[in-house]
Amino acid sequence: MLTPLALLRIEGLVMLIAGVVGFGATDASWWWFFGLLLAPDLSMAGYLVSPGTGAKVYNAGHSLVGPGLLFAAGLVWEPVMYVIGSIWLTHIGMDRLFGYGLKYLDDFRHTHLGVIGEGRGSV
Repeated sequence: MLTPLALLRIEGLVMLIAGVVGFGATDASWWWFFGLLLAPDLSMAGYLVSPGTGAKVYNAGHSLVGPGLLFAAGLVWEPVMYVIGSIWLTHIGMDRLFGYGLKYLDDFRHTHLGVIGEGRGSV
């Protein structure tokens, strides 16, 4: 039986694949994909202020709300929003697959997937 952590990691893989497939369905250049793939990590700059601010800003950049809204907006209004949403979803999926989850306010390493660096090998 899969553990909840294993299921969360598998969800990350599914998000990663969905983002890549979604991007591949567009006419956008793969240079944009690889150039923007790590852009959500700029949200870590909030940690320069404090752990609490860092967690809030990081979580805003790593929640599925943003890419979901961009996907929807891209389908209805502007296709570039769909492209950005797919890159963003890929990034979040990649992070979740490797155990980097949403952050708690106390410490960057304390995530909804556990503590980064502890027990990462066991799923």
